[in-house]
Amino acid sequence: MSSRDATSALETMTTDRSYIICTSPRSGSTLLCKLLKATGIAGDPDSYFHEPSIARWQAYLGMTPDPVASERKVLAAVFQAAVERGRGDSGVFGLRLQRHSFKFFVEKLAVLHPRPRGDLERLQAAFGRILFIHLTRTDKVQQAVSYVKAKQTGLWHKAPDGTELERLSPPRGPVYDAEHLRSCYDRFVADDVGWNAWFDALGVTPLRLTYEQVSGNPRAALEDVLDGLGLDRAAAEGIVPGVAKLADATNREWETRFRQDLGLS
Repeated sequence: MSSRDATSALETMTTDRSYIICTSPRSGSTLLCKLLKATGIAGDPDSYFHEPSIARWQAYLGMTPDPVASERKVLAAVFQAAVERGRGDSGVFGLRLQRHSFKFFVEKLAVLHPRPRGDLERLQAAFGRILFIHLTRTDKVQQAVSYVKAKQTGLWHKAPDGTELERLSPPRGPVYDAEHLRSCYDRFVADDVGWNAWFDALGVTPLRLTYEQVSGNPRAALEDVLDGLGLDRAAAEGIVPGVAKLADATNREWETRFRQDLGLS
C-alpha cells in the first residue's frame, strides 16, 4: 500500500461525528470515558496517542511494526486503527488527549496531513466534524495531591466495589513530597492555560466540563456531551459510574498541608 493509499484508507474511516476530550491527569477523564462508552452510542474514547512515541501508539493498538514502511504510511495505519477502535460499535469516534503528549501528536498529525493548514483542518481531515471537550479540575491542589499519591502508591483507579482497575506499580505507602506536589500543581495550571490558548488559536469554543461536575452529577455531564454530539440524551439513563473516588484521609491531610505551603489558607 502506498502512502497515498494508506491515507485514503484512513479517510474512509472518518465518521461524521467525533469528539476529543482535552484534559490532564486526575481530572475525571477515566470516569467520563467509561460513562460515554457505556451508552453504546458514543464510541469507545481512550488515550490512543497517550505517549509521545509512534512505537507506543502501535503497541497500544496491537499493531505489528513495519520496519520498511515510511513514517507517513505508518501513521496512516495507526490513525486508521485508532479511529476503528475509538468508534467501538457506534458511528462516533472518541479520543482522550492529554496535554503532555499534545505537541508530539500535532507534529505527527502534520506529517500525516501536510496539505491542510493548521491543527483544526488537520484534525478534521483525520476525524471529521469534532466536538472539543475541555475537561479540567477546578481545585488544582486536589488534582496535584491525587496525582502524586497515585504515582507513589501505584493505584490509579478502582471500581465501586473496591476492585483495582488500574495499577501501574507495586503497592507502597504514600509520603508527603512538597516539591513534587508544587511541580504538579504548576504543571496542571499550565495545562489549562495551554489548552485555552489552543482553543483560541483554533477559533473554537469547547464544551467545558470540570471534574467536580462529572463526579458530582455524572448523568448531567453525560447528557451535556450527548447533547453536544447531537445524540439522544436518553442514552444516559441508567448509566452508573464505573470508577470510585480514591480520596481518603491521606488526601485530606495532604491538601490541608499543601494549601498552607502555597499560602492559600
